[in-house]
Amino acid sequence: MNNNIFPCLWYDGDAKQSAEFYCKVFNGGITADTPVVVNIDVFGQRLMLLNGGPQFRKNPSISFMVICETEDEVQKYWDQLLEGGMALMELGSYSWSRKYGWVQDKYGVTWQLFLGEKASDQKMIPTLMFINENNGKAQEAMELYTRIFPDSSIGNVLKYGDGSEGHSIPEPSENVQHAHFVIDNYSFFCMDSSYDHQFDFNEGISIVVMTDDQKQTDIYWNGLTSDGGRESMCGWLKDKYGLSWQIVPKRLIQLMNDSDQEKAYKVVQAMMKMQKIIIQDLEDAYQS
Repeated sequence: MNNNIFPCLWYDGDAKQSAEFYCKVFNGGITADTPVVVNIDVFGQRLMLLNGGPQFRKNPSISFMVICETEDEVQKYWDQLLEGGMALMELGSYSWSRKYGWVQDKYGVTWQLFLGEKASDQKMIPTLMFINENNGKAQEAMELYTRIFPDSSIGNVLKYGDGSEGHSIPEPSENVQHAHFVIDNYSFFCMDSSYDHQFDFNEGISIVVMTDDQKQTDIYWNGLTSDGGRESMCGWLKDKYGLSWQIVPKRLIQLMNDSDQEKAYKVVQAMMKMQKIIIQDLEDAYQS
């Protein structure tokens, strides 16, 4: 499992309360605690919680599948996450799992609790839902992501036409009902959905990729912004499907956390003017 890739959840001031809540629910721990960023470790995986302001709201286009070993474990998480939240699919027995439920918690994050076998050593797996204009593009997206990143592969892919159970809305047979893919040893699930969803990918949930050097930064940035992607500021971008990524050199974090606060501030000021992060420009600002 790769902890250089991890989800970032956007908050309007309540990241710390949310972090404490998830640590309680999943028996995790807070690993970084600043007014802007709180990092937590859940199941040995990293989650970043960002106090970014009121601009973006999290939605179910990206949910988190938690693979549970017992019915009691599913129930324990469900009861806690449902408090102050709402059920998107009621907890019950389905053809794909003896005990499954989809819940949106009180902080707007959605969780799919699933009793079954893990597809990898990851217990918590971000699940991308390709909807609206992206409906039918899950397979194409998996192929794009696995081309860009090393140590990547597409695992099991279940299409709607593969003799699966009926759905209230007919799905094209070639659409992906459920698929597993890996980028740089980090697992994702994805699916297509023809429902008329009133939301889509946005900055409320993004995927952070920590890079070792400028070459790696350039490869990921250029690959994800190609063919209809869009550059944003401070290492943020949207790929052609509107999924938000943060491509962050590890050197940026080192310089921003320097004990010389004046130098660290210069680095932050330089970063704020960038789209793609240029490590040499950060070094120059640090030395100035």
